[in-house]
Amino acid sequence: MTHGSVKEALQHTISCIQADPAAAKMVYKSETSLVHDMICKAKIRELPSIVTDEPFELGGSNSAPNPMELILAALGTCQEVMYSAYASVMGIPLTSVKVSVKGEVDLRGALGMDQKTPAGFTRIQYFTTIESPAPEAELAKLAQIVETHCPVLDTLSRPVAASGTIRINGRKLEPTAV
Repeated sequence: MTHGSVKEALQHTISCIQADPAAAKMVYKSETSLVHDMICKAKIRELPSIVTDEPFELGGSNSAPNPMELILAALGTCQEVMYSAYASVMGIPLTSVKVSVKGEVDLRGALGMDQKTPAGFTRIQYFTTIESPAPEAELAKLAQIVETHCPVLDTLSRPVAASGTIRINGRKLEPTAV
């Protein structure tokens, strides 16, 4: 498929899914590896690798975003993508969409200092700014649609099953009772 407009691409995808509902199922993948100290590399599709690092306070060299910051960036950019997609299909012109995201974390959880403290975010807030010549009622409808259909917001807002397997020196680590 050639690169056309957002609206054309989405309409084509919708048509394909309507013709074959199994076409709606996607699997996203990444391969990651520890490079050195706190620096890691993530490979996604055939794209250039994404590098992560930690800030100085957490033992990193502060050379790249950390994984938690990538979660925040994923939420903001997903919101922006969804605004672009739905505005395109709905015929709503957008001058600008910007999302500022912040997440609160208590390091005692990640550092194993307090077993009752979660290791991850305890709160995430985002602030969206939209500039458009469209009527406010249309923009409010757009915002409501984005809020209910943003995949990253949905993923962060509900429990999602996550599981893994660990291999040590080629052998599968057997689970132990906790």
